[in-house]
Amino acid sequence: MTRIDGSTALVTGGQRGLGEAFVEALLRRGATKVYATARKPTPSADPRVETLSLDVTDQDSVTALAARAGDVNIVINNAGVLIPKPLLGADMTEIVATFETNVLGALRVARSFAPILAANGGGALVDMHSALSWAAGAAAYGASKAAFWSVTNSLRLELAEQGTQVVGVHLGFADTDMVAGFPGDKLRPAQVAESVLVGVEEGRTEV
Repeated sequence: MTRIDGSTALVTGGQRGLGEAFVEALLRRGATKVYATARKPTPSADPRVETLSLDVTDQDSVTALAARAGDVNIVINNAGVLIPKPLLGADMTEIVATFETNVLGALRVARSFAPILAANGGGALVDMHSALSWAAGAAAYGASKAAFWSVTNSLRLELAEQGTQVVGVHLGFADTDMVAGFPGDKLRPAQVAESVLVGVEEGRTEV
């Protein structure tokens, strides 16, 4: 298990929606410093938050982030995209872009920060999956999140020796801009973030 109080954390996609809720929840639970990334970051009014640029589809961008955030012991792999088109109707470039961000982008972050987490005592890697991983008709998004789930399960085994807690989060619809056009009840981002961090502190591997 990993303590939030006194930690230094990184949240990808941390300046809007669920990522922003994670930043706020980390601070409420006593994190000393939080790095929040965005493609085009804006400064935070909170001195405990450092905003940094990140494009998870660009290895150079991920490498530069790791060089700046070498003190982290919690990484929340939250950045993602959702293109609501069917597999046979979407342009192939849109499907490739979905996997490039949701699977390979998250893996780039994990690979770049694994040695940092090891050097800082093991820490935790939190991967944001989706309940749509096992939903029929969820198209490229669901398929990408299912692939990311599989990646997380492999990372959990590979990072066990260095003492890194790997947490997979199977998220339902949270009330964010990404799913604003979808009908039905949605989870409050603050509630989701709090539940996930409780799971981290309890030593859980899935939430």
